[in-house]
Amino acid sequence: MKNRYKRKGSSGWFLKSLILLLSCLLATVTFEKLSAQKRDLMVRIAKLRIDSAQLENYKVALKEHAETAVRVEPGVLTLYAVYEKNNPTHVTVFEIYASEQAYNAHLQTAHFKKYKTTTRDMVQSLELVETVPIALESKTANWKKPTGN
Repeated sequence: MKNRYKRKGSSGWFLKSLILLLSCLLATVTFEKLSAQKRDLMVRIAKLRIDSAQLENYKVALKEHAETAVRVEPGVLTLYAVYEKNNPTHVTVFEIYASEQAYNAHLQTAHFKKYKTTTRDMVQSLELVETVPIALESKTANWKKPTGN
């Protein structure tokens, strides 16, 4: 007896539907994971004013600290440091950590403690600004780090 419900090529249709369903489920899980990661991020801005007589030494210490932290700490995602063109003693650091726990772990590292000890007398003021990310996009592979100060 023939199966009257079986159509030509119906097994291909079922397989395509199953693949589509699994793809949608995977996309949903991936989106949820990425959304959770974005919620866990700790993004902060540090605004510093540096003693002008010690500015060059401060830049060296900050650069060494930032390079080390990003290289050795998985939870330190981004440390961007800039100074104002017309006010070079005004430094801003944009920091992104994987979580608050990653930030707290960062504070306990030897390189962070060295940075704080080294720069203690260089920093005239420090303001830490907690932020909530709106858009965090980057093409870091397409630009080069500055070679100068």
